[in-house]
Amino acid sequence: MEAVRNDIVRIGQLELRFLICEVGATVFEFTVPSRARVPAPHSHRDADEFLYGLEGALTVIVDGQTHEIRAGDAIFIPRGAVHHHENLHDGAAKVLATITPGTIGRRYFEEIAEVVNVPGKPDLAKANEIMLRHGLVPV
Repeated sequence: MEAVRNDIVRIGQLELRFLICEVGATVFEFTVPSRARVPAPHSHRDADEFLYGLEGALTVIVDGQTHEIRAGDAIFIPRGAVHHHENLHDGAAKVLATITPGTIGRRYFEEIAEVVNVPGKPDLAKANEIMLRHGLVPV
């Protein structure tokens, strides 16, 4: 497995620093500034997600249950579970995210960044098409 160095994708205020992008797993640091706009609730069709808290506090809602992930905390989000993340706290939150298998990789996040990082409102139909193509199911 090859490590990725200095591989950052920004989606709005969110920052993803990719560490591993392989068929077996996608691993990245996910930084969410306080009260930043975050992805809409969704599920993963073919992949599980694991989050490990590095700093700050990230609110993670999984199938309607709220979890606060702080440094040293972890949560497993199985494929098919509806989830989303938000930072309702002061200061940035950072987690280590692992998606297995690596079917949702860097390319997905780059494509979403192209739709979101525009003046005005993003094209939600285009964002949904990208999500579905990469195995994410918007709710």
